[in-house]
Amino acid sequence: MKMQSNNPLLLIKLLALHSLLALSAAQDFDFFYFVQQWPGSYCDTKQGCCYPSTGKPSSDFGIHGLWPNRNDGSYPSNCDSSNPFDASEISDLTSYMQTQWPTLACPSNNGLTFWGHEWDKHGTCSESVLNQHDYFATTLSLKNEINLLQALQSAGIQPNGQKYSLSSIKTAIQQASGYTPWVECNNDSSGNSQLYQIYLCVDSSASGFIECPVFPRGSCGSSIEFPSF
Repeated sequence: MKMQSNNPLLLIKLLALHSLLALSAAQDFDFFYFVQQWPGSYCDTKQGCCYPSTGKPSSDFGIHGLWPNRNDGSYPSNCDSSNPFDASEISDLTSYMQTQWPTLACPSNNGLTFWGHEWDKHGTCSESVLNQHDYFATTLSLKNEINLLQALQSAGIQPNGQKYSLSSIKTAIQQASGYTPWVECNNDSSGNSQLYQIYLCVDSSASGFIECPVFPRGSCGSSIEFPSF
């Protein structure tokens, strides 16, 4: 028996509810973490690193990724297996990405595996606001807005293997950017804590930086190394 509604208002409400549910499912996050890593700290570990096939990256922070996150500290991942990474979508960005978003994974490669991982795990969860090309183009643009290395060097914090206070690193970035960063450390090959990654937060439309609603777990020591590269 076929059932149909004779109540247009009810039908409109049901359609609106369906659209709302679809939208909420599509954008299952509240903000982004924009993460940059220091190549010297990536390489100075027991695991080590490999320079990309295009050559040694410059001595600058490189992009790790743009990661959708929720205000409760959780995050979505691998949201759309039907839209895998397609290198042809970013062919106009590739040369720029090789300098700003270099891979240091072994064996040496051209970066496509790294970028593909970032899109498949994180980018597919931002499809409600960013298509594949926009995801990478927007992330590159965000890096241009705040120069982390310049902010640190202007405060006398140099990548020279010396130790600096965690508070001075945070203050330097906050004063230069206007936003509070989160600093992630790793351990060098001797087990010393070193500056590894810096997180800043971006609003859910990926249009600009914001104060982070929540920070990741983990902590650095009060004094950390800033290795050369």
